[in-house]
Amino acid sequence: MKFIFEVRMKPGYTVDEYADAWIQASEVIQQTPGALGTRLHRKIGEPDVLLAIASWESKAARDAKDDNRDELVRSILERHARNCEITVIGEFEEPEWEVMPPDVV
Repeated sequence: MKFIFEVRMKPGYTVDEYADAWIQASEVIQQTPGALGTRLHRKIGEPDVLLAIASWESKAARDAKDDNRDELVRSILERHARNCEITVIGEFEEPEWEVMPPDVV
């Protein structure tokens, strides 16, 4: 499953600062059972806006992580959350339909 949200930097805060915090927190979160990686994508035409995607084996695995969030992760995310606006887009199952070019595995 994918947990997807948008992150908009507030004035005076940079994408690089947010990305540093993202990496620090993700290194801890990725040790959680069911974690399958995270990605940040910069929005074309809006360099201070990111799309964040966290991949999990299941919604239950992600929900369990929230129930047992590491104190270090909480402090990193809370500190940086004050400097950006986060909008949850939603939780999505893995694709039911996929059309890929023939050479893509």
